[in-house]
Amino acid sequence: MTTDRRNRAWYGKLDKDGFIHRSWMKNQGFPDHVFDGRPVIGICNTWSELTPCNHGLRTLAEGVKRGVWEAGGFPVEFPVMSLGETQMKPTAMLFRNLLAMDVEESIRAYGMDGVVLLGGCDKTTPGQLMGAASVDLPSIVVSAGPMLNGKYRGQDIGSGTDVWKFSEAVRAGEMTLADFMNAEAGMSRSAGVCMTMGTASTMASLVEAMGMSLPLNAALPAVDARRMALAHLTGKRIVEMVEEDLRPSAILTKPAFENAILANAAVGGSTNAVMHLLALAGRAGVDLTLKDFEIGGEIPLLVNCMPSGKYLMEDFAYAGGMPVVLSELRDHLRPATTVLGKDIAAYTEGAECFNRDVIHAYDAPVKPAAGLRVLRGSLAPDGAIVKPSAATDALLEHEGPAFVFENIEDMKANIDRDDLPITPDTILVLKGCGPKGYPGMPEVGNMPIPAKLVREGVRDMIRVSDARMSGTAYGTVILHVAPEAQAGGPLALVKTGDRIRVSAREGVLDLLVDATELAARRAAWQPDPPHYTRGYAKLYIDHVLQADRGADLDFLVGKDTRPVTRESH
Repeated sequence: MTTDRRNRAWYGKLDKDGFIHRSWMKNQGFPDHVFDGRPVIGICNTWSELTPCNHGLRTLAEGVKRGVWEAGGFPVEFPVMSLGETQMKPTAMLFRNLLAMDVEESIRAYGMDGVVLLGGCDKTTPGQLMGAASVDLPSIVVSAGPMLNGKYRGQDIGSGTDVWKFSEAVRAGEMTLADFMNAEAGMSRSAGVCMTMGTASTMASLVEAMGMSLPLNAALPAVDARRMALAHLTGKRIVEMVEEDLRPSAILTKPAFENAILANAAVGGSTNAVMHLLALAGRAGVDLTLKDFEIGGEIPLLVNCMPSGKYLMEDFAYAGGMPVVLSELRDHLRPATTVLGKDIAAYTEGAECFNRDVIHAYDAPVKPAAGLRVLRGSLAPDGAIVKPSAATDALLEHEGPAFVFENIEDMKANIDRDDLPITPDTILVLKGCGPKGYPGMPEVGNMPIPAKLVREGVRDMIRVSDARMSGTAYGTVILHVAPEAQAGGPLALVKTGDRIRVSAREGVLDLLVDATELAARRAAWQPDPPHYTRGYAKLYIDHVLQADRGADLDFLVGKDTRPVTRESH
């Protein structure tokens, strides 16, 4: 067996330290020969019963172990922080960087040669990838997979997307509260992540497009036996990757990120992908900026899944999944190495579409030019984004008066007032929901339509904030305004009645207020006191970067691949 593997600094020494490392591992019943120099594979698991999306990962871990043993490796499973998007307060995004730290330090501190990242729920996938990229050991992803399609009264319903629709229908008096509650049980019918093209499925799709997982990882349902087989094959492949010394630094290159941007446009992916790709690029040492996302602007929407279309991830899987999408994008994909040790083009081999209403051809798309738009201007000097595929076309070119909510409590207390001075042309503005301000940049950017307008039949209007929105959400929602209000960005200075101009076509988001007036407002402005003054949240507030840099912590950008040489005894 090889004697120069990383794990030999733990398990190969014939002294007191080696004795300690091996002896305590043997209390689990491992025999002598598993410490003989074979690759030690860490299985980094975000399983948790508090993260419903990920509760199937314990089973998938067993599949990974089978593959590792088969290939002659030694699998060891370890837990890291799990981020339950639907369960955590104030927002799971606050803790993405903490998970990344957990992953990075766990990989660095333990004697492994490669790692399989088991994630699923929105922030777990990017958090794990950020941590792994910072250590740069051979790494590969297995996603939890989407839930089965939701069902209600004979119809398919989708996570998040239909929750927002049903909620608005109740507010409009078009759906009874009893019917709303009855839909709850049919929404989430199996293990897995949101079965819409929300952030979880988006990130799984982009991981595949970047070549950080095996083909078909993105769409196979969580409870499909083929996902267990994929886990087995992934365990086998990571051992081979260790033998080949194939590391994230060889895969997470600028072309791979560009392929992810193109794929995000084609699948109608989540706006949250912008934040996660920027943060991951910072860890990988790749010069990625908001401007790079403009390459997806002219890519058509090919995947007809909620929230931009009508189908769900189960349908996407059965139609052929990401290999078909990548095949349709083949003339646009950049050459890029993958975990297979081959170019991304290998993922398209044998790809066949079985339902063209779910995955459209490039020249017959669901919508043309549907990629995310980057907006800049006097209201967003460092950028903002909008998702045209989920927006109302007529609102993407608009000028109107602002109605301002100073914070989330102000919005919740007043959004349903009958005397709210707004019309469908009003632009709703929400402050204090950025990385520092909330803190953690919650998914509240898709503010509810004011009740008085809902009753009039209005279902969309322009909403502007420094927040994010759920990948399952829809509407003409302008997000990630940078700098955020709490950091003193122009958003902090907006007042009700100010006029705002939006042009997705021109990439413009302007606050139409005289510079002299803005200067006077700035002189009088003071940031709100921080919501947290201790613990990780204080560390986050003190060190988090703005949205245009992915909201990572400033001291975590980059990587540290130095070996650990000091022992604990």
